Amino acid sequence: MHRTWHPADMLHLSPLSSSRLVRVIETRRRNLVYFWHTHEKGGYIVISVLGAVLSAFGLFVHFSIAGNDYSQDVRERTQDLNCLTKNIYHEARGEPIDGQYAVAEVTMNRVASKHYPNTVCSVVFQENFDVIRKRNVSAFSWTEIDTVGPIDRKIWNRAWKIAEEVYDEQAERRADGALFYHSKYIRPRWSRGKRRIAKIGRHIFY
Repeated sequence: MHRTWHPADMLHLSPLSSSRLVRVIETRRRNLVYFWHTHEKGGYIVISVLGAVLSAFGLFVHFSIAGNDYSQDVRERTQDLNCLTKNIYHEARGEPIDGQYAVAEVTMNRVASKHYPNTVCSVVFQENFDVIRKRNVSAFSWTEIDTVGPIDRKIWNRAWKIAEEVYDEQAERRADGALFYHSKYIRPRWSRGKRRIAKIGRHIFY
């Protein structure tokens, strides 16, 4: 399940290795404290100081790794949303709002399906070999166009908002479970026998 990350989440992103390191150092620190209270203290001041330094260093490593993981998650999320927004924009910007949500749903449904790549950008830019045309054909036709023209910023921003809602599973379903769609003006061979889920605007979803 996808969700929106906030800065506070950084504290919850620690990998297992860093957590284990902190636990080990904390255990050593507690042992040193116990040793301090049960033995003569003269020769053990250095040991106690060393223990405190090790604890501080362990926490530094712990949160440094967590911060790096958080940054990586932010980069991946931004990349995913950028690809999803492009697909909504180029495939459905002239469609009703529900139709734009439905295109985003199809994209994310493919990411979740075992029959498609498992990242948003890989799904959007997927190519398969067409035996009839004897060449690779893109899953979404706009990705085959070299120049897609200037971006309308207002429409792009709306598409980004739709992308965020669908990506974070906060949107109402418009074409629940759909993996395919095509223009209502054609009837491709692959659509025969597939269960029709919805017709929104100029697209039919299966």
